[in-house]
Amino acid sequence: MGAIFEAIQHKLTEAFSPTRLEIEDDSARHAGHASASASGESHFNVIIQAQAFAGAPKVARQRMVYRTLAEELAGPLHALSVKALAPGED
Repeated sequence: MGAIFEAIQHKLTEAFSPTRLEIEDDSARHAGHASASASGESHFNVIIQAQAFAGAPKVARQRMVYRTLAEELAGPLHALSVKALAPGED
């Protein structure tokens, strides 16, 4: 696990206390693309399930995650796919 992976994991855990958190570094699939960093850790997929998302629409949930990871998205993180779920959702 690299520094970006660990930052994503730490910040999402601190902000949302998720009951489920899956983080996949998908950077290898984007190697060679203009936006891909040579060092990797530029593209991630996240599945997060937390009470904080209950009652919030999909776009609002994604914005909550993006705000939490604003520093990473402004720099080394080029792409982030988010699936944010409330308890009981799949």
